[in-house]
Amino acid sequence: MIEPKIIRPDSLGECKFDSPLKDDISRFYENEGIARGSRTKDFCTLENISDIEFFELAGPRKKIYFNLEETVVGIVTCGGLCPGLNDVIRALTFCSLEGYGVKKVIGFQYGYEGLVAKYYHYPMELNTTNTDEIHEKGGTILKTSRGGQDTEEIIDTLIHYGVNVLFTIGGDGTQRGARDIVEGVKKRNLPIAVVGIPKTIDNDINVIQRSFGFETAVEATWEIITNAHSEAKAFRNGVGLVKLMGRESGWIAASATLANSNVNFCLVPEVPFDLHGPNGFFAHLKERLQRKQHAVVVVAEGAGQNLLAGGDGRDKSGNKKLGDIGVFLRDEMQNHFAEEKMEINVKYFDPGYNIRSRRANANDSMYCLRLGNNAVHAAMAGLTNVIVGLHNDRLVHLPIPLIGARKMIDPQSWFWQTVLQSTHQASNLLN
Repeated sequence: MIEPKIIRPDSLGECKFDSPLKDDISRFYENEGIARGSRTKDFCTLENISDIEFFELAGPRKKIYFNLEETVVGIVTCGGLCPGLNDVIRALTFCSLEGYGVKKVIGFQYGYEGLVAKYYHYPMELNTTNTDEIHEKGGTILKTSRGGQDTEEIIDTLIHYGVNVLFTIGGDGTQRGARDIVEGVKKRNLPIAVVGIPKTIDNDINVIQRSFGFETAVEATWEIITNAHSEAKAFRNGVGLVKLMGRESGWIAASATLANSNVNFCLVPEVPFDLHGPNGFFAHLKERLQRKQHAVVVVAEGAGQNLLAGGDGRDKSGNKKLGDIGVFLRDEMQNHFAEEKMEINVKYFDPGYNIRSRRANANDSMYCLRLGNNAVHAAMAGLTNVIVGLHNDRLVHLPIPLIGARKMIDPQSWFWQTVLQSTHQASNLLN
């Protein structure tokens, strides 16, 4: 019998307690997995079934690790805002208290700063009353901040408040911090579980099929792009220019383009382009304006960074500071066509914070509930150094170290080919 390659997360140890969920659910998940996604051409090179890797399916287990009467749960939100943060906080709180009956749930305020004593951000106790309606609002009731903090001080705070489980809601930087916390508690031989819920509005976390808030963000762009289209059509050679989120990956810009077929050019970080020259972007834009007298351009914030001077250094999250491609394109476009003696009217839209701060739509809210519940199931079973995420349409346990390179758009993929078919833009905008 061939043993499957199962990628399992770390565990705190043997689970000795019965789950309190036995009367609330119809089944438990034990030793079930789903194959790690592979493109067909890669799959065909596999020599045998043992080459396929499997991730553990998320879900409640029959036996749990923690004595619930003594268990304290901590929650922290880090990084930028994203639709659904409050939904996840609520799900974690309700599942921990009502589902498992833990002793207490506390929320640490202002990101990892709230876990360092010198900032004096006192935690708040979370219950089913003060979190009951938070999913109806955007933002995060726990506040947030960017940047890492001293791991040893964070662990000291966890010990001070008697925290047994820490849920970290954030992107790759947040989960790198979670991994450091795991290593720190291991060195001290502390039975503290650290479970991450991956957050990135850009949908660019490796291995994760879809991050929460992404669908809400794409939905929010529809009206903005429609308004840009109306503005463009109302003026002679009107150009509606919309800048969307996407530092290194253009998933929002490309998905928004497909959701609203009024877009004529979609510019993303994964596909380089030139502005000038016979095959540059401006040449194609000119042809479009001469033919249709208007155009809609969607650009991801990280696109075209080679064309302008980027910002100096990195931000608190460790991300390289970007130059403002939206303002740059607007100004360059106006200057170029003025030199061409061709009138254009550029209407510029930058809705980033308006999108980030809104509440989750119905589908994202449902997804956040599932993520939160399954993160609690994983933690109560003693799993640690793990995130819960969607992979091949199923929620699975993913070891945090798997988060590496960002998930990027493949210019040869069917997804990008569909963008090209929708916009009718040239596949190559390089001279």
